[in-house]
Amino acid sequence: MVLIIFIMQEIETARLYLRQFTPDDLDDLYRIYSDPETMKYLAGVRTREATEIAIHTMLERWEENNFGMWAVVHKIDRKMIGRCGLGFLDQTPEVELGYTLDKVYWNQGLATEASFASLNYGFQILKLERIVAIARPENIASQRVIQKVGMKYEKNAHYYETDVVYYSISRETYESKVVL
Repeated sequence: MVLIIFIMQEIETARLYLRQFTPDDLDDLYRIYSDPETMKYLAGVRTREATEIAIHTMLERWEENNFGMWAVVHKIDRKMIGRCGLGFLDQTPEVELGYTLDKVYWNQGLATEASFASLNYGFQILKLERIVAIARPENIASQRVIQKVGMKYEKNAHYYETDVVYYSISRETYESKVVL
């Protein structure tokens, strides 16, 4: 019998903790996922039941892949304010950076901070060679986050049943631009 021990990485940044989701995060994540403004460029608002399933699915992804979405916790508020991490891009083997934050925390650089931490995990811990990100063309704020973490526009594409702009960054480019 082989014993496999799974240890999920937790990350601390200047203003955030990125940690594994727990069932106790349901109310906070549901508040975010049920807000029409926050979910405007994503899959649309979600029910409480769909949010509960999402938490379960995010935990399964960690077990399967050793990466997934972290719960993003604001250090000062001690509150779970969103999610950020890595996942497989819609029906591809490519690894995608993704994030969603409570709108109260927008325009503070927190999505960029969490995204840098996620990229660092992907390149330094997982040793990925490339990470991609997508956004709807009209979601300028998300594209700014993607650009701030060093990703470059490659093409217009179609994923998750919608038109998107597609960005990427290689490990070599990331390591040359970021002081590790």
